[in-house]
Amino acid sequence: MTEPQPPKRPSSYDKKVALVLQGGGALGSYQAGVYEALSTSEYQLDWVSGISIGAINAAIIAGNAPDKRVEQLRTFWEMVTSRTPFPLTPNAIVAQDRRIGSLTSLFYGQPGFFAPRALSDWCFGNTPTSFYDTLALKATLEGLVDFDRINSREIDFSVGAVNVRTGNFAYFNNREIRIRPEHVMASGALPPGFPAVEIDGEHYWDGGLVSNTPLQYVLEYIPRRSRLTFQVDLFHARGRVPQNLEEVSERDKDIRYSSRTRAGTDAFRAMHDVRHNVNTLWNKLPDELKATPEARFLYNFGCVTTMDIVQLIYRPTEEQGQAKDYDFGRGTMELRWAQGLSDARETLLASPWLEPMPEEAGARTFDVLGARKAREKLAGRRG
Repeated sequence: MTEPQPPKRPSSYDKKVALVLQGGGALGSYQAGVYEALSTSEYQLDWVSGISIGAINAAIIAGNAPDKRVEQLRTFWEMVTSRTPFPLTPNAIVAQDRRIGSLTSLFYGQPGFFAPRALSDWCFGNTPTSFYDTLALKATLEGLVDFDRINSREIDFSVGAVNVRTGNFAYFNNREIRIRPEHVMASGALPPGFPAVEIDGEHYWDGGLVSNTPLQYVLEYIPRRSRLTFQVDLFHARGRVPQNLEEVSERDKDIRYSSRTRAGTDAFRAMHDVRHNVNTLWNKLPDELKATPEARFLYNFGCVTTMDIVQLIYRPTEEQGQAKDYDFGRGTMELRWAQGLSDARETLLASPWLEPMPEEAGARTFDVLGARKAREKLAGRRG
């Protein structure tokens, strides 16, 4: 039997395509799986943007030829994940693999990514500002990413970071500056684990301190374009009530990150609906009303673009512990990658964005996997 194929993309659906990648450390292999599915679809990217681990994945995508991107993502994730002596099943062994993966990362770092500071860094009155150094990451990026390709703007590329001195968010965009490894490293410099990265005299930390998704930046960038945007979230909002401290820590992390992403997405959708309806209303106004200062103000606020936002959310089938974002075990990485690939293929198969856009809507959101799980839960209750 042949696998079912996604519906063809009609020529009338001509929206630009963006991929926005959230922070989440070791969870980022899920994003690589999502990209693998997109890479063979009819929805080829014109913009990729990321924060933290999403910035690294984004750089590998933008900094390689399309036919090399998945291969280079695989190289990175195999480089930074440690092998364990356990197979992937049964579940008890997978759990053990997770514990070993997180402990290995905590005590020894990850090859090609970060390493604990040397004992001498803490002696003789030294006061380091991080527990690990990320010198290895620069070499890894230089080996896997063609920064000349990124700066040629074959596709748009942007990563977010926070200015340590001012506390202000900053985006490094290849439309505006020349991108270097330091810009990607700055986006993933999460304190106190990793040190701030100096760029042109300023120091930057992980963008996730302020916002863990670059969605709003991409969709509001001027000039706006109608877009289909795949937003890959690494923390899920829903979960059971914790039964122990380990589960409390994991649930706390999920809520903190997912709630900000959800709030930002909802706020953008509401705002863009207003922009869209302002533009529609303008065409119905009499000329004398259009000439008023208030009407001109609203006209400048309006927008003709429409946005489709596709949410792909990593929802593991079981709790993974509060250390899941630094569990770089090889087996765990493979499972997350496979789930991202499967979730993206299911989403592409449904392609709900091909349905006609309601006239009053400026932006729509889709969560194919979430909708399917909700239907299954409802059916289970009825059964």
